[in-house]
Amino acid sequence: MSRLGNLGARLYRGEVGYDFIRNRKIWYGVSILITITAIIGVAVGGLNMGIEFKGGAVFTTDTKAKISTAQATEVATDASGHLAIVQELGNGGLRIQITEVGTAKANEIKETLSDELGIPAEEINADLVGPSWGEQIANKAWTGLGVFMILVVIYLAIAFEWRMAVAALIALIHDITITVGVYALVGFEVTPGTVIGLLTILGYSLYDTVVVFDSLKEGQKDITKQTRFTYSEIANRSINSTLVRSINTTVVALLPVAGLLFIGGGVLGAGMLNDISLSLFVGLAAGAYSSIFIATPLVADLKERDPQMKALKKRVLAKRAAAAARGEAPEDDGAAYRQDRDRGQFTEDAETAGAVVGQRQQPRGHGRTPGKR
Repeated sequence: MSRLGNLGARLYRGEVGYDFIRNRKIWYGVSILITITAIIGVAVGGLNMGIEFKGGAVFTTDTKAKISTAQATEVATDASGHLAIVQELGNGGLRIQITEVGTAKANEIKETLSDELGIPAEEINADLVGPSWGEQIANKAWTGLGVFMILVVIYLAIAFEWRMAVAALIALIHDITITVGVYALVGFEVTPGTVIGLLTILGYSLYDTVVVFDSLKEGQKDITKQTRFTYSEIANRSINSTLVRSINTTVVALLPVAGLLFIGGGVLGAGMLNDISLSLFVGLAAGAYSSIFIATPLVADLKERDPQMKALKKRVLAKRAAAAARGEAPEDDGAAYRQDRDRGQFTEDAETAGAVVGQRQQPRGHGRTPGKR
């Protein structure tokens, strides 16, 4: 077995683990800082909306131009007064995209491009794009996002509980905010492909979260019938038991997206690939982070407010304090947890019941001196 596989097995069995829940305030702080930065980026710099949302003109030619792409960008920008985006096509032609351009201005730009590119005007195709089409896409995207969020909350509330539904919703909003903020900070163009990417990452983010929630749901069966673990400790074990699986699925999903983003969009210069690949890359990474560091710790925070969980925590701490007062070594909680989890339920510890109410119970095991009542 590989080292990673061995680590995953040990995490699942509860032999090793990292206390995500105890350090949750650190992760909350990191997420708040990143989210604030994203919001500031959107508020100050704004989003670089594509031609589909602003409207404009797209000029294409099948004939190879006499000037380079950089020179064509400069010519188109000067002629239109707006920043032009120029891409070289596979046949050697150019695709020149200019936002916020009307019909009259588009004809002037076409004549200028004909002169500068050395291509007859009739061989340059000019297509006007109205902003209403992009507005319809945006409205449908917002509608789809709203419906998706509502259905997610309803499903998780039924399949799990309302606390998990609330935590998952917060995690989804967290992922979307960070992804949109990255677009504002790096200045990538927002196109319909970006919208598709944003909607796609919601499914990936929710998948990672549900995997942990499912493990937590199994782990908390008959939780009030035992006194070995608090709810937060069981939640932490659920994160650790699914940690390697979450990392593996995220890495496998990120590899092809990284190829699109860094090789297709960066090295090969296929700029249109950036529209969807950046949103997928950032969203997948943020989704994996939120499912581990945000969603489950939030569930633990909400659940620990429940009176039953508060009472359970008191019993667990009382048992441990009583054991420490007697000078007894702590139990092998990892082994106990594995046994109870494999049985599908937790069992009540008779010794603990006495410890909670302040009664001393007879110690268990061979070779011990019987205690007094």
